[in-house]
Amino acid sequence: MRLLGSSPFPPRRGSVSAYQTYWLEAVAVHQLLENTHTRYTACVHQHLIPGLGKKKLAKLTAKDIRTWLNQVRTTCQCCARNSDAGRDQPRCCAAGACCSKRLSPLTLAYIHSVLKSALEHAVREEEITRNVARNVRTGTPRPRRFEPLTADEARQFLDAARDDRLFALYELALRTGLRKGELLGLQWEDLDLQTGTASIRRTLQRTQTGGLTALPTKTRASERRIALPSECIHSFKEHREVQERERKAAAEDWRGNGLVFSTPAGGPIDPANLSRSFRALLDRAGLRRIRFHDLRHSTATLLLEQGIELVVIKELLGHAHIGVTATVYAHVRLRLQHDAIDLLGHTLRNHTELTTQPDASADPTSCAPPVR
Repeated sequence: MRLLGSSPFPPRRGSVSAYQTYWLEAVAVHQLLENTHTRYTACVHQHLIPGLGKKKLAKLTAKDIRTWLNQVRTTCQCCARNSDAGRDQPRCCAAGACCSKRLSPLTLAYIHSVLKSALEHAVREEEITRNVARNVRTGTPRPRRFEPLTADEARQFLDAARDDRLFALYELALRTGLRKGELLGLQWEDLDLQTGTASIRRTLQRTQTGGLTALPTKTRASERRIALPSECIHSFKEHREVQERERKAAAEDWRGNGLVFSTPAGGPIDPANLSRSFRALLDRAGLRRIRFHDLRHSTATLLLEQGIELVVIKELLGHAHIGVTATVYAHVRLRLQHDAIDLLGHTLRNHTELTTQPDASADPTSCAPPVR
């Protein structure tokens, strides 16, 4: 019997479904950010419960998990979710032609990690003796490829954004690599334009319960202090003047809450609206379509190309570990290695040519070996 408003009790000798539900409602909800918990919940209800939910928690084996993951890996998701049922024009299985829409290796690894987290807690609560999901390997997914701007494209982008009311935001994004939520959550009190620094303390996100909400940064490493380029300091000063004019124009309708980047009425900017404005800006600039997050990748790539140390980039981006930075930008570093060894080869070729060419001004007889 459960008291009204109390957390559910862990189901003794229950099913995987019952424990996953308990774990989401009584444990994970207190440990995760709201949006992360929402993604975990979707993962559990869309994949884990339909696939493994009926099995007894205590009898779940690594073979069960491996067999199920292999099945998920090869299953068309349109067919599995009956996605054609609500379509006016039937496609995929409803039209007798499966589209073979598979889950990506990254999604499979995510599903596996959510299951491991739940079972790890079950071990701590002595519901099971060991976490059998740890004995299953899903393979290391390749990092998601991105399309950073080149140096020429970055200059073209900034030129096109020059007259945009959010030019200071775009410039800050490209010059420092801040995440979208970090940019939108930035407040004037976080900036020290005298010393040229910014303190990254929060991120603006849309949640299911609270709408647009300022939340703590992604990780402890994400809470950081960064140096501001002189160009950004100048842009901030101009942006503050524009915002002040907007405040006066809005009068009593101004919804000011200290945000650096706000709507003309002073409210927070919806991340989805920023993405739409960004795509429109790319079109005006005549640039290819990239994600807003690719500005962050552009920052890191351009810094790597300038020879900046990886640890400096890691601190600027707010990665928890330098290994994250090294992995995400491994292909960039490999390209730079090719450039480096090509440069070395060019140097060695030039040196060899210089040392093997005869000196026309020298006396040829002085170089001849003595006749014995």
